[in-house]
Amino acid sequence: MCEPFFLRTKPEREAFQELQAKVLDTTQKLKLADIQIDSLSKTIQHAQLTQQELKSFPADSNMYNGVGRMFLLTPQGKIISMLSEKIQTSQDKIKELETSKSYLERGMKESEANLRELVESKRKD
Repeated sequence: MCEPFFLRTKPEREAFQELQAKVLDTTQKLKLADIQIDSLSKTIQHAQLTQQELKSFPADSNMYNGVGRMFLLTPQGKIISMLSEKIQTSQDKIKELETSKSYLERGMKESEANLRELVESKRKD
């Protein structure tokens, strides 16, 4: 965005630039939160599908869990509980991101209102 021509004094320009930077920063943080929420949602979906598939096998089936570059023989119950834990952790992170996202949205609306107020007050002068 460019500065409006009616912001003639340095403090007015600085206030405008500060509010403008705050709005842009908040917008970027909101986009990042959306991306993280989408990623976590995909992780949850993947873990749930894997969990469903594993439950369809008999309990005494040999199952292997990937650890780094190797696979470890792991009981089915432990793998399913690890997936449940992964789902729960992802859901908790999504809740945290939703909370911070609503906080950021409130801050952005406030900043935009302040920006509009500054511009309108200077147009009237």
